[in-house]
Amino acid sequence: MSTPDEGVAAAGGAEAAPRRVPRGVAVALATLGLLAVTAASATVTVAVGRPDHPHRAAVAAVAAVAAATTGPSTGAATSGGPTPLPVPVPLPSITLAPEPGSTLHGTVDGGTHGGDLRYFLLPVPDGAEPYGSPDGTALTVDDLAAQYAQSTGIKSVLDSYGYQEAVSRRYRTADGKAEVESRLMRFATQGNAQGFANGASFANGSPIDVPGDSTAKGYVFKPDQQAFTGRLVGVSTVGDVEYEVTVDVKGDPDQGLLADAMKRQRDRLSHGG
Repeated sequence: MSTPDEGVAAAGGAEAAPRRVPRGVAVALATLGLLAVTAASATVTVAVGRPDHPHRAAVAAVAAVAAATTGPSTGAATSGGPTPLPVPVPLPSITLAPEPGSTLHGTVDGGTHGGDLRYFLLPVPDGAEPYGSPDGTALTVDDLAAQYAQSTGIKSVLDSYGYQEAVSRRYRTADGKAEVESRLMRFATQGNAQGFANGASFANGSPIDVPGDSTAKGYVFKPDQQAFTGRLVGVSTVGDVEYEVTVDVKGDPDQGLLADAMKRQRDRLSHGG
């Protein structure tokens, strides 16, 4: 029986790599992390204040035009005819610059992914807030090694599987109740990606099914207290890419959150944009 500290096992009896250690499992981050970010956003909103309504600005502009056209008021109507009405002057139109879009490009052909691997990261939902670059971040081998126990062994394991590159992106959902991270690792072949995923395991996590993907492996990490952060982790592959999705929420995690995120990541890798 494997011990909790064992990691990814290389194919064909290659050197055993340490298992992935969950980052921040059962740590009270909900109040100090997720809620702190929400509180900070609220403070910014209060400090900035509410902008004046465009309708009120338009009324003020028309009043100014009327004053310039009719002159100062004398307090009584002029005899000999009705008071002339102000001539409305159209306000200049305002053209808002479009928000900059991503310029990343990627291709997928028969399970082989090309271009910028960040293009295939789990899309950020409307209203969600990404951490760091909205396009995601490229990971070095040292970055990956820091995510595994006994990191000195993972580098040789990655080499044995023909590791090519890795990227990740993390975002906070619009309601501020969850943080989702996706990590993609591209390998030399589809078989290598699948072999690496098959050898991945997580200490202290309880295995769960991931609906819609019979080859995926899921794990749930329930917190010791409801005030602490729970975690869901899913691992699977599409072609030459192994992907891992992590969902952090306060209290016991809803497994449906992982199933939804895994499906969206799988679709992105399968079909692109």
